[in-house]
Amino acid sequence: MPVVDEVANSRRGAADLCVSMVSGQSTLTACYSSSPLKLLAPASRGLSVWAYLSNLGGGLVAGDETQLHCRVEAGARCFVGTQSSTKVYRNPERLPCTHLTRAVLEEGSLLVMAPDPVQGFADSSYSQSQTFHLGKAASLVLVDWYTSGRMARGERWAFHRLQSRNEVWMHSAASLDPQSSEPGQTLAFLDSLTLDSSKHTLNSAHRLGRFNCIAMVLLLGPLVGEGVAQMLNSVAQQPVLTAATLCLSASPLAGGALLRIAGMNTRDVGREIERHLAFIPPLLGDNPWARRF
Repeated sequence: MPVVDEVANSRRGAADLCVSMVSGQSTLTACYSSSPLKLLAPASRGLSVWAYLSNLGGGLVAGDETQLHCRVEAGARCFVGTQSSTKVYRNPERLPCTHLTRAVLEEGSLLVMAPDPVQGFADSSYSQSQTFHLGKAASLVLVDWYTSGRMARGERWAFHRLQSRNEVWMHSAASLDPQSSEPGQTLAFLDSLTLDSSKHTLNSAHRLGRFNCIAMVLLLGPLVGEGVAQMLNSVAQQPVLTAATLCLSASPLAGGALLRIAGMNTRDVGREIERHLAFIPPLLGDNPWARRF
């Protein structure tokens, strides 16, 4: 493969990241970004590589298009986060902001994709599509979450539209799926979310109601197997309370699990994510959530 993805290199708002095993350590072998997207890599070699996405203006303005191309080669490990929440600024003309992620995880690799939440301002519009291709025995941890907006200014779910689509393709020797862009893979997970306020307000009791933050945590692969079992057991033991400030559900998947959280407070949701991912820091060599919640 080329050191820097030619497609990413040819467009504004694009980033390219490649992590390889070099002399027994995960090593950053490609790192590129173009305005308004920035890609920072404070830990470029070790048990895992750490990289952070950032925007020059602190967020997305009308019509911004960003994309991330990520490859984690065989046996390597990588953490990808953000410097802060992804702010989608007010956009009275409702020009959509979009983000695209495409990640390839080769055999035995690990990718922890755990950005801070997306924060849509009033009258904003945001669309996100993420696709992950997992090789044999590869592992993925994906955190995808959203807040209601600038609550301190009285904005609750006041954005125009928010869309998020996540696809995961996994290794399958017998796969003949014509939709897969990688050989020998089959679609293992698909989740699509649309929040649209064009016809009805989002903060009504029958839609998002009292909750100000929603999150999805996906765990797949052999490296997270023990953590998946612990999480499913922990959620199963939690009582269901009327008018709870935090609601959770966990579902087993083939090779992993899916956790969904809805909370009245973003910090509480963040702490709950950290609690259920407490097995991740030893896999990365440090705790990416330390001092964040």
